[in-house]
Amino acid sequence: MSRRVIELDEAVDRWRWVCPKGHRSWEPTNHHFWCAKCASRYEVDGVFHRLRDLATGDLFERDDVELRTETGPYSDRYGRESS
Repeated sequence: MSRRVIELDEAVDRWRWVCPKGHRSWEPTNHHFWCAKCASRYEVDGVFHRLRDLATGDLFERDDVELRTETGPYSDRYGRESS
């Protein structure tokens, strides 16, 4: 499976990707993803490591996607770019 690019600032591109439970309320974090909808459930953390591409149904590990923003590659709070 080839590496996928996700344009975080593009609503249409962003809408294509969901957490493993199918929610679109996900956000990238340092080395994983976090879903607000999952986290709103009692005793659920909301952390996950794979995004689902709704166009293909495939799951992609955090290291298999490249996250981009208007200003360039997504970086974590320490300034490191996503893989």
